[in-house]
Amino acid sequence: MTTFVLVHGAWHSGRAWDRVVPLLESAGHRVLAPSLTGYGDKKHLLSPEIGLDTHVQDIVDVLRREQDVVLVGHSYAGLVVSSAANEVPDRVAELVYLDAMVPEDGETAVDVQPVSQSLIDLAQQHGDGWRVPPLPEQPAPFGLFGVTDPADLEWLRGMLSDQPVRCLQQPVRLDNPAARAIPRTHIHCVGTTPKGIVRRPVPAIQPNGTPSQVWELPTGHDCMITMPVELSELLLKLA
Repeated sequence: MTTFVLVHGAWHSGRAWDRVVPLLESAGHRVLAPSLTGYGDKKHLLSPEIGLDTHVQDIVDVLRREQDVVLVGHSYAGLVVSSAANEVPDRVAELVYLDAMVPEDGETAVDVQPVSQSLIDLAQQHGDGWRVPPLPEQPAPFGLFGVTDPADLEWLRGMLSDQPVRCLQQPVRLDNPAARAIPRTHIHCVGTTPKGIVRRPVPAIQPNGTPSQVWELPTGHDCMITMPVELSELLLKLA
């Protein structure tokens, strides 16, 4: 039995994995899909003080109770899982970057995905300055995070919360040499890519010295909603 810890991205909650969790569990594995502070069942905790460090601690607290975890980070959570693995590398058997930001030590979300700065600017110009509302829906095929089915859109919209600006401004800490030994897998959603989104090339050799592993899904960004079966099949290869 493998333990999967699934970490959602910006604006989402742990409910984003509702279609993936039962598929992994039915294969005999343990699955945890917590909501980060400020989202889902923790939405009431949203505040200007919530930042990347808060979310890293959320996941570190989970990892300290587990062993040999396959740690999956979607989108913004690439920053979260990177720093969490840096804190407790002995708990992580595999890091999975699911259409995610892949940072270097000391980088912020703005460094990894420069379009994030425009979100910060909008929050400061048109809001209260400390939070970014969910992105607007775009015409097909982009939809909302790549989701276009009307029923799925309604479900997704009901899940989304504001993203604290501090999450996009705090840097990751990747200074633990032991974390470099953790194997990495990258899963890219290649169906649609909105304007302004830039994906860094994956180096041929990962930090532990082995060849990089990159898989693709022909769908939009929220593949856990649009292609849960195919995503689960990929994750099960790591179990």
